[in-house]
Amino acid sequence: MGDVAAKIKIMPESVDTDLAELKEKIKSVIPAGADLHGDIVEEPIAFGLKALIVTLIVNDEEGGTEPAEEAFAKVSGVENVQVIDVNRF
Repeated sequence: MGDVAAKIKIMPESVDTDLAELKEKIKSVIPAGADLHGDIVEEPIAFGLKALIVTLIVNDEEGGTEPAEEAFAKVSGVENVQVIDVNRF
């Protein structure tokens, strides 16, 4: 088994969500076995709404991103969590 880089898109609940605060909350819930790779990037969506793109290094075993997805989905201010890309690291 090896490691993969997984890009996860996190949509905030609204345009008014404080993204700096949301980034800190997301960093604080990254599960054991997953490492943040680089910074959390803001991606413009539409009408002032921005998504957060988190790149994690996780083991490539089945369900490798699920603990992170579940943790991010429980964060206050998060509307939706979606894995958008997975590549060998």
